[in-house]
Amino acid sequence: MATLFTKIINGEIPSYKVAETEDFYAFLDINPNSKGHTLCIPKKEVDKIFDLDEATYMGLMQFSRRVALAIEKVIPCQRVGMSVIGLEVPHVHVHLIPLHTMENARFTHKEKLTSEAFETIAKKIADNFS
Repeated sequence: MATLFTKIINGEIPSYKVAETEDFYAFLDINPNSKGHTLCIPKKEVDKIFDLDEATYMGLMQFSRRVALAIEKVIPCQRVGMSVIGLEVPHVHVHLIPLHTMENARFTHKEKLTSEAFETIAKKIADNFS
């Protein structure tokens, strides 16, 4: 059975897409730690990050870096943090989180955004993805 993230990639579930390549997909987290919190995923459905083949793992890191650089251009923050936990969805995902304080990295405080805010942020990040 396809994971939630595979359904997002396939367009069965809507997302606020910020970047896509042949092998990877990035979209805003709908329950963000901070404005601009983005998830980067391989299109290949694999549960654990270290179970990825080396090429996909390295590709995911390169893709995540490109997305993080785009986030930094449009979201004022001290830095973009990266976290890989993966317990919520059995599909590898990298969290890119604009950090203002350590609270943003702890997954205890969540931002509330309107759909219009999500759309605006996604477009700004997408426009700076290269």
